[in-house]
Amino acid sequence: MSPAMIFNIHLVLGYVPWLLCFGAYIWPRLKLMDRIEAQRAIATLHSFRFFGLVFLLPGVVGPNLPAGFAVFAAYGDFATGLLAMLALLAVRRPSIFWPLVVAFNLVGVVDLFVDYYHGTVLDLPALAGQLGATYAIPIVYVPLLMITHAAALYLLARPQSKVAATGDKEASGGLNSLSSPSSAR
Repeated sequence: MSPAMIFNIHLVLGYVPWLLCFGAYIWPRLKLMDRIEAQRAIATLHSFRFFGLVFLLPGVVGPNLPAGFAVFAAYGDFATGLLAMLALLAVRRPSIFWPLVVAFNLVGVVDLFVDYYHGTVLDLPALAGQLGATYAIPIVYVPLLMITHAAALYLLARPQSKVAATGDKEASGGLNSLSSPSSAR
């Protein structure tokens, strides 16, 4: 089997265990969490994407890894990671938190789709050995990132129940807090 064939098999099969794990263990818990906590959990995972800068390190990746792939992958991951960290820092300020959640998810999804596009156009499977130590990133880490972006965007788009809306207002210190003196009457 050629290295390109192995790489393509790895790319596709990388999604299978994550989808099984996500469906059995992660998704049921995310759906039960309040909106802010679910998005915080996802942002925490994506905050580690600063690690994508490793695609630019000589000696970690091969000298023939196409710059058209490496540069965009590195800086797209870096931007997504920084936006996720900013979202985590802004969690107590919903007017800042929610736009940052949307931003890190949109930037992250665009990054991953463009990386797949560049990988296809530049024939990355034929150059898979040039990924060096970063080989595991597209095989093991990227499927989880893509799945959690899809979950985050779904949770953002999902209509909010009145109970969840009240909980979000309470979490953000809103006037309709369940623990406010006026609600005790």
